[in-house]
Amino acid sequence: MKLSKKKRIAVAVATALTLSAASATAIAQAASDRPATASEQDRLQALYRAAKAEGGKVTVYMGGDAPGQWDSLAQAFTKQFPDIKLHLVTDLSKYHDARIDNQLATGKLTADAAILQTAQDFDRWKKQGELLKYKPVGWDKVFANAKDRDGYYTGVFYGAFSYLVNGKQLPKTQGDFKGTDLLKPAFKNKLILTYPNDDDAVLFGYRQIVDKYGWNYLAELAEQNPKLVRGVPGSAAGVASGDYLASVAVGGDARPNGTQVFSKTERFNSWAQRGAVFKKAPHKAGAKLFLSWLNTRATQKSAIATWTWSVREDVAPPTGLKPLASYKNTDPDAFARFMSNRGAVERFRTQVELYVGQVKGVDPADPDHTLGRTPGAF
Repeated sequence: MKLSKKKRIAVAVATALTLSAASATAIAQAASDRPATASEQDRLQALYRAAKAEGGKVTVYMGGDAPGQWDSLAQAFTKQFPDIKLHLVTDLSKYHDARIDNQLATGKLTADAAILQTAQDFDRWKKQGELLKYKPVGWDKVFANAKDRDGYYTGVFYGAFSYLVNGKQLPKTQGDFKGTDLLKPAFKNKLILTYPNDDDAVLFGYRQIVDKYGWNYLAELAEQNPKLVRGVPGSAAGVASGDYLASVAVGGDARPNGTQVFSKTERFNSWAQRGAVFKKAPHKAGAKLFLSWLNTRATQKSAIATWTWSVREDVAPPTGLKPLASYKNTDPDAFARFMSNRGAVERFRTQVELYVGQVKGVDPADPDHTLGRTPGAF
């Protein structure tokens, strides 16, 4: 069954990557009901005063796959800081980084801060002197593998991509599921895959699979006649609906029919989604406030740890997940290393394209092509 654009967007914003309205209220309330976070909240208030004095504006470019994916996050921030006007712009990270590079090249920077999965950009921007050295509130509690040791960028959450599988197709012990199970007859015409040549985080998952099973595995997977879509939420929606039985190297909420599976015998991709303030940002104080708010214990607990691992060592993982460090078949630094070698990434991408075909379809986060070069400008 082909998912319509309307259905994909509607289900996508209901995935685990999207905060609920109730969660938004909880985030704001959590800031005031825990004495342990009082010092963090005091620091936020100082940043709030500075942001208001600066003009009360901030534009943040955030990687995502669906329009409005992070709207509840923006609502929670605005609820706590009503005098700050926030433009939180969602699009694929590979488009946001191009916008930022062009804005820097033309001397017209719109983005004050960026939160993207294109890890290599932050190292490059740091080297080029484009990032502001800033350690947000809570920085000392952030895991070492989720931040730049010099303080130029800081992770805001851990992403994790693996298999999404219909519950009826799982073995008694979920961890016993393997990629080769997808080659069984039951999965013929019942796989929905996000184009790996369209998303580097998905692509790295395929890199790990090819390293284990070889290229012939992709040939056999292609013979299963999978449905290819743009954007991770589209795959999650297909498994969630029950129309498809599984997806590969993705994440998200696949309920009620599916679940995310971490195989005991295969590696999966986990990484810290990096965030930073630009040195030439028009609204530096506003950007500092937003990144600090996002990294506080209150926000990490209410907005992040409800669906994925927090980057803070003092925030427990979501129900049903162990601490990320306890999973021995993932390395949160591996994705950044993969992304840093752009030549190798492109060579692998073009080879994968021989098996899955060229990417087709509109940008899932900007289906009407309305964002342009400088979205979020004041």
